[in-house]
Amino acid sequence: MPHTLQPMKQATDLLRALADEERLRILNLLSDEPEEVCVCELVDALRLPQYQVSRQLAVLRNADLVGGEKRGTWVYYQVSPDLTPLAAALLEAVRANVDAETQREDRERLRRRIDLRDQGVCVVGYEPGRPFRERIPIVLEESSG
Repeated sequence: MPHTLQPMKQATDLLRALADEERLRILNLLSDEPEEVCVCELVDALRLPQYQVSRQLAVLRNADLVGGEKRGTWVYYQVSPDLTPLAAALLEAVRANVDAETQREDRERLRRRIDLRDQGVCVVGYEPGRPFRERIPIVLEESSG
């Protein structure tokens, strides 16, 4: 029965990768976003330190759930287009059954952060010495008077 060990190992690795709240939040954001997302955009959206987001992305990469592409200083991530049927089904089940309020808040912060891009490229980055920004500097409307 050695032929069953490889699929079992893949399933075990996949379930381990999904067994973390931060990784699930990252996957939810990447699943909702049609564009690739920069690490620093995830840092601001999730309000987590950069090293923590990068560490979680490494686990997701090793499980073949996400892929990243380095562009200059930044690395942009997206959900892997080649998910196994099991990974796709589990990801969909998790998305349908996780905390909707947390998802909404994360999504709103990410959307505001992506809107700061210059010609589709992340140019803001997070402030040196701060793991994330408490407030994203956005001007919605000019105040009159």
